[in-house]
Amino acid sequence: MRKFRCLIIILLFYQFSSAQQRETFPFAIEVNTFTGSILEHNPDIAHLITDHPTGLVIQYNRKTYGWNEPEGRWNYPDWGFTFTYQDMKNPYLGENYGLYGHFNWYFLNRNIRITMGQGIAYNTNPYDPETNFQNNAYGSHLLSSTYMMVNYAKERLIDGLGIQAGFGVMHYSNANFRAPNNSTNTLFFNVGLSYQPDAITFPSYIPVGSWRSTNYAERIKYNAVIRTGKNEADVNGLGQFPFYTFSFFADKRINYKSTFQVGVDFFFSDFLIELIRYREVAFPGDGLTGDEDYRRVGVFIGHELRFNKAAFVSQLGYYVYWPYAFENRIYNRLGVKRYFFNDRFFGVITVKAHWAKAEAVEFGVGVRI
Repeated sequence: MRKFRCLIIILLFYQFSSAQQRETFPFAIEVNTFTGSILEHNPDIAHLITDHPTGLVIQYNRKTYGWNEPEGRWNYPDWGFTFTYQDMKNPYLGENYGLYGHFNWYFLNRNIRITMGQGIAYNTNPYDPETNFQNNAYGSHLLSSTYMMVNYAKERLIDGLGIQAGFGVMHYSNANFRAPNNSTNTLFFNVGLSYQPDAITFPSYIPVGSWRSTNYAERIKYNAVIRTGKNEADVNGLGQFPFYTFSFFADKRINYKSTFQVGVDFFFSDFLIELIRYREVAFPGDGLTGDEDYRRVGVFIGHELRFNKAAFVSQLGYYVYWPYAFENRIYNRLGVKRYFFNDRFFGVITVKAHWAKAEAVEFGVGVRI
């Protein structure tokens, strides 16, 4: 009987310990209202800037506390989903409804928060050659959208209720998927409330262990990527065409967060074939023959900001082979990446641009050995 009682005590203690170690999933809901101004980054959209846009930003934030190692190494960020509504305050631009995935990063004793969100938006009144030719910013209903906010945030001030205020930028573009595509950027100021229903039972932050960030360093790895999609030249009505990009690069991971890259891109963009033919006929003074090579070759350097199996990609490139002078010789990429199967394979979505002017949204798959 004494052994039986000891066994019961051990089992109860084990059950209690397991319950104490069970992962929880705290979350918060946040609502912000904002007003701002459309920035005139391109004089072609000056006629569309007539008033101050207003809108809402609604976030679902999954709170982290260090249950998984990446959470602690990034100072316990939030991740979640955002819904936005923006009235552009212009009859030709209409309204935008957006859906995003986002991260919140915390600084200065968690009082300053930077939010980065990437997603898609639906525009209610895009360009139409007959009924809305004035809207040269959005050539399609569906748009790629990015937003960033910098807030002073005080969470759980009264029970689970908190406040935040700050500023941000919201970008809409279809990345030349369909012309026209001059895009818009809204600089806004926001204020809002947050509510965390489980604030009282929020677990203590779990500190990062003694395993150093540099222990994640790796030898040089070699990568091959194929990217594809569709895009269109800036000339309305030329049509959409597929493109294919083949990239080969070496990378070196130096710690948990950072990986550096150097490589080469081979671009096969069919929309340039049609654009060259069009300009040869429409602008004979340009001296084009119509037979110019549409292919391009670029070299690039890059960086990956790692968060467990996900990464934020940034690259800067230069065309070493550029027979047709489209935009300029310097290009850049921004996007997200997800690794699979022990980091051997990955999927990637990036926006390729020439400074602030997007050329294409690229969908790619690759291998890393």
